[in-house]
Amino acid sequence: MSIDENEEDLGPMPILEQPNKKRRVLTHESTYLNNLPLSDRYTKSFMHRDNLLTTSTTKTNYLITTSAEGNIKFWHKEPKGIEFRKQFRAHLQSIITTAVSNDGSLVATFSDDSSIKVFDVVSFDMINMFSLDFTPLTCAWIHSPSQGDSVLAITDKNSSAIHLFDGRGDGKPFHTLTNIHNKPVSIIRYSDIFNTVISADQGGMIEYWSPNEPYETPKDVPGLWEFKSSTDLYEFRKAKAPPTSISLSPDSTHFVAFSISDRKIRIFNFLTGKLTRKYDESLEAASEMQQAGTAIYKLDDMEFGRRLALESEIQENEQAVANMNVVFDESGNFIIYPTLLGIKVVNIVTNKVVRVLGSPSKKGFVTAQMAASDNPLLAESQARDPILFCTAYNRPRFYLFSNADPEGSGDRDVFNEKPTQEEQAMSVAPAQKQIKQRPAASKAVLHTTLGDITLQLFPDKAPRAVENFTGHANSGYYEGVIFHRVIRRFMLQTGDPLGDGTGGDSIFGHDFEDEFHPDLKHDKPYTLSMANAGPGTNASQFFITTVPTPWLDNKHTATAGMDVIHKIEELRVDRKDKVSVYQPRLSR
Repeated sequence: MSIDENEEDLGPMPILEQPNKKRRVLTHESTYLNNLPLSDRYTKSFMHRDNLLTTSTTKTNYLITTSAEGNIKFWHKEPKGIEFRKQFRAHLQSIITTAVSNDGSLVATFSDDSSIKVFDVVSFDMINMFSLDFTPLTCAWIHSPSQGDSVLAITDKNSSAIHLFDGRGDGKPFHTLTNIHNKPVSIIRYSDIFNTVISADQGGMIEYWSPNEPYETPKDVPGLWEFKSSTDLYEFRKAKAPPTSISLSPDSTHFVAFSISDRKIRIFNFLTGKLTRKYDESLEAASEMQQAGTAIYKLDDMEFGRRLALESEIQENEQAVANMNVVFDESGNFIIYPTLLGIKVVNIVTNKVVRVLGSPSKKGFVTAQMAASDNPLLAESQARDPILFCTAYNRPRFYLFSNADPEGSGDRDVFNEKPTQEEQAMSVAPAQKQIKQRPAASKAVLHTTLGDITLQLFPDKAPRAVENFTGHANSGYYEGVIFHRVIRRFMLQTGDPLGDGTGGDSIFGHDFEDEFHPDLKHDKPYTLSMANAGPGTNASQFFITTVPTPWLDNKHTATAGMDVIHKIEELRVDRKDKVSVYQPRLSR
């Protein structure tokens, strides 16, 4: 075979240099970040009487919080922080869903008892209430601010039906949609910009439809997908991971969905229905990064294990799962959501985590809502005080993250409700523990206005009585208290802050039991004993005998065993055994 000398040699071509891929950059990112909370620790927390369920912010600068006992609270966003306005016991059972209208003027709630309550947000008035003849699953307002109607869409837990109500009407649906979904609808969101409703059912199907008749896929929205097969909206069905929450960006150009089944966060272009971002927040992925040391926030293994167990518990709680969410910031460039490591703030333009809020906390955050003041003067002064509101698993509080420096732990947790018995016990326990850890006193000195009385105590034989006596003495409880009862050749009685023998409490907050011991008897004078009104009624009053009083054995607790005593004993008293001329007192 001959080769043409003029023919060029054939062979592998050299690899052409690829131009460096240009990194995506968010213009003015620092400005956007200034409008997001900066503090790593929460700056404030407020209470409900029961576990918090939802927090909702409105365009009218209000925050609405609901809790498991059926209460709803209205708070106003101030230039700095929030201010409580009003509270309703809206339902007798746990509130399932809270829906706020797009213009922020109306809020609807429903509970397990199938009752619907509608409130005017600005005036804090309940303007409507009605009961349903079906079990609701979720609800949403699907009218634009320009419309005169107030349309509330409520789904049926046991069918695919979507019932449309007039939120101010008689509680009867004016239309029922049965041909949009094939399974119960768990999520409804409304875009007033495109006048389009997006809904998701428990099978993972996503549908777009018009809130007006004939309630079909909109045909008049420019750029909206024409064929569903050209979109990625089947993603959830394919993954067998129905969305748990859906949130729209402020301009409705995107929506973000979270699925608890695979713990993935998916961001879609609203008009094209195309998937633009996907983030894996599964517990498996978190465990792998923890083991590899590549996690954005490194925890010690014990703490990571504790948080992993808590997240697994949350995943099994139906109510907690229903409230989990992901939200956009007001620019639409960042998404914010709770994770095992803390509350992540992700720049979806550059695809990077820019902040992790609350990472040192062990709360188990579940929901998040952003708010910033709409006051134009504050906007110009760059002092809008952005606040992120969060709820945590099985906690009766909601937490505020802002740009303010966190106060001391004792000041940032506001007790705007009466503490529960459990919280009271937790607050008292450290003090009681401290008392118990102190070495038991075996001697004491009573300082009176007539001189000192030295006492011997027996903490091993009457521990509660000695603890009570020394506790009151150390706290100054007995300071200035008079000897209100003096009986010659019997005893001297004191310890009543009222001075008449009817008052006084123990350090334990209640009367405590008697303590009798065979070695502690009243067979000698100068015995210190607890005064009482019968068995088990010891409080703060005590007496000192001046003669042997064996009849008091097994009736009064003896805790100890004296010219000052006799000085007091010899003072003149009235018919009620009260010193009539000079009343000796405990001075210190």
